[in-house]
Amino acid sequence: MLRLGLRLPPNGEGALEDFRVRPEHLVTHAVVTGMTGSGKTGLVFVLVEEALRAGVPVLVIDVKGDLANLLLAFEPGDPSAFAPWLSGDDVQQQAEKLCASRDKGLARANLGPADVLKFAERTAVRVLTPGTTSGEPVHLLSSLERRSALWDSDEESARDSLASAVSLVLRLLGRDADPARSREHVLLSVLAERRLRAGQPADLPSLLADLDVPPIEKVGAMPIDRFVSKKDRNALAAALNALIASPSFESWRRGAALDVAEWLAPREAKTNAVVLSVAHLDEEERKLVLGLVFDELLAYTRGLAGSSKLEALVVIDEVYGMLPPHPANPPTKRPLVSMMKQARAFGVGVVLATQNPMDLDYRALSNAGLWFVGRLQTDADRDRVIDGLADADGGLGDATSKSALHGVVKRLSRRWFLVRNVHDGNACSLLQPRQTICWLRGPMTRAELRGAVRGRT
Repeated sequence: MLRLGLRLPPNGEGALEDFRVRPEHLVTHAVVTGMTGSGKTGLVFVLVEEALRAGVPVLVIDVKGDLANLLLAFEPGDPSAFAPWLSGDDVQQQAEKLCASRDKGLARANLGPADVLKFAERTAVRVLTPGTTSGEPVHLLSSLERRSALWDSDEESARDSLASAVSLVLRLLGRDADPARSREHVLLSVLAERRLRAGQPADLPSLLADLDVPPIEKVGAMPIDRFVSKKDRNALAAALNALIASPSFESWRRGAALDVAEWLAPREAKTNAVVLSVAHLDEEERKLVLGLVFDELLAYTRGLAGSSKLEALVVIDEVYGMLPPHPANPPTKRPLVSMMKQARAFGVGVVLATQNPMDLDYRALSNAGLWFVGRLQTDADRDRVIDGLADADGGLGDATSKSALHGVVKRLSRRWFLVRNVHDGNACSLLQPRQTICWLRGPMTRAELRGAVRGRT
């Protein structure tokens, strides 16, 4: 069981009890929403920690730069661990105060030094930072430039990953990246797949050479010069060459392979917590990178055996801009919608957290079986979330009206959440999340992240 904190009935009356959720309940996904200061990130951390304590690997998408705090699982009773992260004249006093406060919270949650030590020893935290070396860089075009084993086991997924990589390249060039409509996309994909099937490198310099001297005569039923003229191929080759020569682009082509199966595979009897940090990227780069990652995640999920157990957990805090209502369609939306519809069959749960409930496509969230609703700023936000609860699997049930839930949400205090669990007959209750094992220090700079990674290894 995942011990998330303390619970009360929705009317706020009665004795506090342990709030526990079965791991398999997360297979049908969860939504966490609440305004800034509601305690949303703390609840997300508790969900991550409890999954790891249960031996479930977790992939965390870190948009704000604070989820790498998973590295800060300090031993209780040790103020010196906090001191390097503090500044001012009274560092020792600050450290002692922080340490005492966290230890007191852990004790209330019945978590002692042995539990924290066990968590640290059995969890392998890996921080991936595409485009920078502050953590571990990621080769974002590895599905294009490094032959994947998927070509031998799952050609459809291999093609999806290849198409995403080609789309990323074309978007960086400012060209049409639609796999079905763009002739440049089709041509690069055909050239790359030919190489990958033959066991040859399909790196960008090799594709550039193929554009100059095509190794094929036709694309589909059309001669290659009619499909994309030599003049247009030369222009595409020149643009690719400029991209290859860009020093900033080079950082996207080195590091760990974009391989979710490898990221989540257990190592030395430890459970993997993989933090993919994109906080340093601008909004457009972030959408391109995460679109590629989500396509790879979907391919990984489809390659798993069917399972009703929670085999892996994917957590996104914050999902703003990734799953917007129709007609917006960023690169992240299609694979995320597919994950929400299909991942449950393979034992992969998805947790989506946001402080912007108006920005979510609630039709895509209709399968979510767990909802955690914290303080929300406006009536519009509250109405949107309550409507989402009503549209989710099973509705709200006869005993709970929308107006009653609206009133409960409106009265919520900080660090309290209204929880609705479809697996408990749509029962609603109030949750106060437990103290996190890791110190929630907040967003890290690149230098701080680099130091934290070195300190953990």
